[in-house]
Parts: sequence; C-alpha cells; structure tokens
Amino acid sequence: MDLWLRPGLAARDRSLVTVSALVATGQVEQVNFHLNKAMDNGLSETEAGEVITQIAFYSGWPKAFSALPVFKEIFANRKN
Repeated sequence: MDLWLRPGLAARDRSLVTVSALVATGQVEQVNFHLNKAMDNGLSETEAGEVITQIAFYSGWPKAFSALPVFKEIFANRKN
C-alpha cells in the first residue's frame, strides 16, 4: 500500500501508530497481524507493552484489557 511507503514516518513508527489506533478503537481482531508486523519492523516486546499501558490511561482500561491476551499470545509465539 502506498501509505506505508511514504517517507514521513519509518515503517516501525507507522506500525506503532496502527497498533495503537486499533487497540484504542477496540479493533482487537486486527491486532494480531499488525502487532506481528510492528515487531517485524523493529518494535520490541517492551515497547509493545508500553503501548498497552498508554492506551489504558487515554482510551480506557477495557480496551487495553481486551487487547492484552492478543499481545501475550503474540509474545509467546514469537519466542518459540
């Protein structure tokens, strides 16, 4: 997609924004693909965990808690 090729943001940063937006809007079913892509683009597990914390305070704990199992599953799968 041309959006991902624009020079204004690195792919890692675009992925970070995308994952954040998906969690903040409650689109948890889309997080699996995009969080894996974000980590492929250089986002660390620690940084991804900070995303959840930040979103919890600004978009609500329920949305963060809904995404948490998806994040944990991805972290576990990537370690194997």
